[in-house]
Amino acid sequence: MSWRQRGDLWIWDGPPAGRRLEFIGGNGLGTSPQLSYRRLLEALARRGWTLVCWPYLPGFDHQLLAAQACRSFRRERERSGGAAGATLRLGHSLGCKLQLLAPDGGRGCRATALMSFNNYGAERSVPLLAELGPRLGVRSEFSPSPARTLACVREGHGPPDNLLLRFRDDGIDQSPELLATLASRPQDASVLQELPGDHLAPASAGLRQQWLGGAGDGGRQRQIEAIAAAIDGWWLGLS
Repeated sequence: MSWRQRGDLWIWDGPPAGRRLEFIGGNGLGTSPQLSYRRLLEALARRGWTLVCWPYLPGFDHQLLAAQACRSFRRERERSGGAAGATLRLGHSLGCKLQLLAPDGGRGCRATALMSFNNYGAERSVPLLAELGPRLGVRSEFSPSPARTLACVREGHGPPDNLLLRFRDDGIDQSPELLATLASRPQDASVLQELPGDHLAPASAGLRQQWLGGAGDGGRQRQIEAIAAAIDGWWLGLS
């Protein structure tokens, strides 16, 4: 098995009629998810998942990005005969927000898993804006804004089952705030798990392991496997 590109997606084929994972990475890292998150994604592939990853360039219009991702995932499901009931949407950092803003409200999936959710405004996420914006008379904000994003989740995100993964040393994680928003919906069954690591814990291309035979890399590999096991185990517990 290996990665292949089809249209604007990167795909790793799993067992026929098996479980599907639709993944969006974080700001910058999501440009080449098959590389930036290679170890985590392939750890999930070894557990029997078909992987469908959407690469993107970051921008201020997060609603537009979410719509583009949702459209690409839907076309691929229709082309391959994948079922929404066997599909998990996975996001990291900004990728969480894009999954939650999907215009189908999550109807194209069974559940979502969200790692290191954060929902800061543009000036905190892009520090140069805070410095130069007032001088240039420019004020930019993400669309939707942080407050509106949470309102969209409360009003429009359908799946009751959501796994929120936060990492112990992640200083910008806002998963508890997201959990409170999700929990305000009727029949919500969202859960929060904490694992060792920092904001970049899910991201690893495994270059040291590949080029240096894994010297000094055992801890990193165990961390990646723990994340994959948490996601896979939670999904199996939904059945």
